Amino acid sequence: MTDVKENVPGKDPGDAESRPCLRNTVNDVSKLSSEIGMNRDFHVEEKVLPPGSLEGRIRETMHDAFWEHLKERLSATPPDFNCALELLKEIKEILLSLLLPRQNRLRSEIEEALDMDLLKQDAEHGSLNVPHLSKYILNMMTLLCAPVRDEAVQKLENISDPVRLLRGIFQVLSLMKMDMVNYTIQSLQPQLQEHSIQFERAKFQDLLNKQPSLLDHTTRWLTRAATELSAPLPSGPGPDAADASSSACSSPSEAASSPEPLSPTMVLSQGFLNLLLWDPEDDEFPETLLTDRARLQELEAQLRQLTILASVLLVSSSFSGSVLFGSPQFVDKLKRITKALLGEFKSRPEEEAMLTVSEQVAQEIHQSLKNMGLAALSSDNTGSLIGQLQDVARKENCVRSVIDQRIHLFLKCCLVLGVQRSLLDLPGGLTLIEAELAELGQKFVSLTHHNQQELPPLSGGAPESRSVLCFPPRNHGSPPARAPGLHSLRAAFPAADRPDPHTTEKRQ
Repeated sequence: MTDVKENVPGKDPGDAESRPCLRNTVNDVSKLSSEIGMNRDFHVEEKVLPPGSLEGRIRETMHDAFWEHLKERLSATPPDFNCALELLKEIKEILLSLLLPRQNRLRSEIEEALDMDLLKQDAEHGSLNVPHLSKYILNMMTLLCAPVRDEAVQKLENISDPVRLLRGIFQVLSLMKMDMVNYTIQSLQPQLQEHSIQFERAKFQDLLNKQPSLLDHTTRWLTRAATELSAPLPSGPGPDAADASSSACSSPSEAASSPEPLSPTMVLSQGFLNLLLWDPEDDEFPETLLTDRARLQELEAQLRQLTILASVLLVSSSFSGSVLFGSPQFVDKLKRITKALLGEFKSRPEEEAMLTVSEQVAQEIHQSLKNMGLAALSSDNTGSLIGQLQDVARKENCVRSVIDQRIHLFLKCCLVLGVQRSLLDLPGGLTLIEAELAELGQKFVSLTHHNQQELPPLSGGAPESRSVLCFPPRNHGSPPARAPGLHSLRAAFPAADRPDPHTTEKRQ
């Protein structure tokens, strides 16, 4: 027995310390896989450092020192090719990594042309032809690169200095590696998405079978959404009535004559819209969406920023007219300034940050009017503009409230008709943020669609899981409350109810 104990390998004391690190790595990989499967636009981008940043200066200094050292080695008598050999070895590995599994002929060609044993022998005899090898590498890069990199590779062909050429080769190869990563991600996306859906659905059902009461928060969340959809609709004139009388994909008369029962898709859509207004202090977050809570919070922050951005642009346009806002360059510049300053909302009270936004926007409008030879803002108009912009920080602000409602209507329409169709007829005040709305809408639709596929009630799950969607009876005395279509986005806000920055704020 003693021998047996002695032969048992001792426990590595580092195991306990490595387990948390391993768990974190597994979690990060799982989150990355889920993000790739959910986000169709997921891709790797080149890291661009801000000009003048400390990291950028250090990186540039280190790179310059390395390439200067290589130049000295190659210029020595006799030349020292050790460093060049290491670079050629790394280039060979990168080129091989860019090949597809079926490209065996090119693989053999690269192995033969960049045979490191032969190159090492040439270096020892002082006959290593770096320019010739660089020429071969450029030809191979031309074959393997994406069309978007053709111009960059062609520019390298005009470089005669071997060190500058090698440096340029590495820069373009790094971009080609990024292109290959994005191609691989795009190829794996359908499989990752299907795997994620099946895995999370199975895990969800297993937990539900063991603990049927696990979904109390989810049940309350969905019941609230169903209750909102089933509530009696207001009658008479007004934006609410106009919205209620319209349906997503049918005419108002058809919706009224053939009321539909609530469907799981309708309830989930309303529920997801409610999550964009979720109180961060509320701990009763739906259990089925805990893994996506961070994504939903990011969407909520993006929604809030777009609401303020659109409000700022709408108020500002009333003081500068179509002259400035008819220029896409001016609008883009004003948006960049506002977005940059809105980032301070995380570290400062909204009122303080909004004051900075107001002053910068007013100054930009004032200066742009002067540059165009137009009458600049008077001191009274400047003060009024700053005051109205600063008031946008209040959630109760008239302009902000209407913009917020319109963005929510847009998102609701995206769930029914898709993002592109919803962008065809944007209501006033949202046209200047069309690109930002498209990005927000796509993220929101992808997240909603992904969770609809995972949730067993929409996939023929067990009775226990289907019972989560326990809808209250619909009030058939009114037309069904469905997501508004494109035609109802404007109907929801008649001209009389749309805020006119020329008059609304000034009346206050």
